[in-house]
Amino acid sequence: MITNAILQHALLAGTFIAIACGLVGWFAVLRVQVFAADALSHFAFTGAIVGLALGLDARLGLFVFTIACAMLLAALGGRAHIDDLAIGIAITWVLGLGVLALGFFATSSAGSGGASAANTLFGSILGLDAVHAQFAAFIAIGVSMLMLVIARPLLFSSLDPGAARARGVPVVLLGVLFLLALGGVAAEATQAVGALLLLGLVAAPAGAAHRLTTHAYRGMMLSAGIGVFAVWVGLWIANAFPNIPPSTAITAVAAAIFVCAGAPTSVRRWARRTDDGQSTATDNPSPKIDVPSARYRPM
Repeated sequence: MITNAILQHALLAGTFIAIACGLVGWFAVLRVQVFAADALSHFAFTGAIVGLALGLDARLGLFVFTIACAMLLAALGGRAHIDDLAIGIAITWVLGLGVLALGFFATSSAGSGGASAANTLFGSILGLDAVHAQFAAFIAIGVSMLMLVIARPLLFSSLDPGAARARGVPVVLLGVLFLLALGGVAAEATQAVGALLLLGLVAAPAGAAHRLTTHAYRGMMLSAGIGVFAVWVGLWIANAFPNIPPSTAITAVAAAIFVCAGAPTSVRRWARRTDDGQSTATDNPSPKIDVPSARYRPM
C-alpha cells in the first residue's frame, strides 16, 4: 500500500477528509443535524451532475452547489437550527433537479452519465490523482481549522442557545458557519465514500465518540481518530480484497466501531432491567431527565 501511487493519493485525501468528517460530525450529532448532513450528500450528487451537464468539472459543481445549498438551508432555518420540514422540501426540489440534469447529461455524452453518476453515488477515492488528492486534503484542513476555531462558542450555543445569546455569542452566525463546514465536508466525503454512504463517515465515528466520552475536545479528537482508522483499514481491506469497493469497506469499519462502542452500554441496561424486575412498577421512582448541558464537561 505504501508504494502504490494510487493508494498513496487515496490515503492522503482520505486521512484529512476523515479528520474533517470527525470534527464536523461530532457537532452534527450533538446538534441533532445528522439529517442535514444526509441532505447535503444528496445536494452533492446533484451538484456533480449539474456541473457535468454544463460542461464543467464534476468537483467544481459538487463543491459550489453543495455550499450554496448549505447557505439555502441556513436561510430556510432562520435561526441556529433548521427543521426537518425545510430539509425535506429542499431535498425534494434538488433531487428532481439532479434527475433532470442526469437525463440531459446522459443523452449529450453518449451514455457516459451512468458511470459518472455511479462514481458520485458510491465514491471514487481510488480515482484521485495527485492534484485532486492534494486539493481534497487542503480543503479538509481548512474545514478542520474552522471547526477548531469555533468549537468552544459553538459548543456553548449548541447546548444552551438562550444563555449563549444572552452572553453575546453570535448563535445564528455560528449556525451558518457550521452548515457551511458541513456542506464542505459533504462535498469532500462524497469523493471518498459517495453520496449514498456519506453518513457512514460523518455520523458513525461521531456517534461512537459520543458513546465513549462526554468531554468535548476529547470526543472531537476521538471522532476524528475513529474516522482515520476506518479509512486506513477500509483501504487495506479494499487492497487485500479487490472485489470489495473501498467506500463499502470504509463505512463498514466505521459502522462496526459504532456498534462496538454502544455494546457495553446496551449490556448494562439489559442487566439493570433484568436485576430490577418489577421493582420499577412498585417503587414508582421519579423519571430521569437527560439534560444535555449536564452530560458534557467544559473544554
